Amino acid sequence: MTYVFITGASSGIGAALAREYAAQGAVLGLVARRGPALAQLIASLPNHERHRSYALDVTDHAALTAAAQDFIAYSNTAGVNIVIASAGISQGTLTEYAEDFAIFERIMAVNLNATVATFAPFIAGMRLQAQSGQCSCRLVGIGSVAGIRGLPGAEAYSASKAAVISYCESLRLELQPGGIRVVTISPGYIDTRMTQANHYRMPFLMPAAHFATAARAAIEAGASYRVIPWQMGVAAKLLRMMPNWLYDWVFARAPHKARASNSAGVNHAD
Repeated sequence: MTYVFITGASSGIGAALAREYAAQGAVLGLVARRGPALAQLIASLPNHERHRSYALDVTDHAALTAAAQDFIAYSNTAGVNIVIASAGISQGTLTEYAEDFAIFERIMAVNLNATVATFAPFIAGMRLQAQSGQCSCRLVGIGSVAGIRGLPGAEAYSASKAAVISYCESLRLELQPGGIRVVTISPGYIDTRMTQANHYRMPFLMPAAHFATAARAAIEAGASYRVIPWQMGVAAKLLRMMPNWLYDWVFARAPHKARASNSAGVNHAD
């Protein structure tokens, strides 16, 4: 039996991953802020009575740790196999506006700090599982193509996802000798509530269910880093190679994600 813990699970890629793993017979521990949406999701899953739900904000680290410990106990001697830190938020931010600083802090707290807080309770147990040969354990961080090069008007989001990518790389090196695989998935444009708020063209837009299938394959393979869809992976490699002068010329006038003052609020992925 595979035990999978997923944050940001009530919508977007988190919900798509929950459906994907439930269809494979996994037992899920699902975390999201919105309890009713989480309950509705679980009711729609195969073997819904086996899954656990935890309605909490991932920035409440004590509550998140308690949920992790409960799911570890629920897995009994099997142990938790896969942890996916999928909770994330996005909003346009501009440093020149003082009112954007609180949004900047919130984005970093959810996208980066909560990823750390999600993984931390599972590492000791996963080390023991790996040493005993019980299972192959995975910690999965969700980066973004937006974290590869900074995008105009997305200072907080790009910074948070660049930090997630670097953090997971450091963690991968640290945990590799203990037999724990750290997988970084960087989505391109995935058709979710978060991207539906964007009022500009999104190349290679991918259905969330297709993303989840590709992500599960990357996680099972223990890939260190994967961009999904693959076309955005090619674009990401080209972006990395671009000299700054060319990147600046191409992207200086790129469309901006709306700031909170110009929209309904922060876009949540959970």
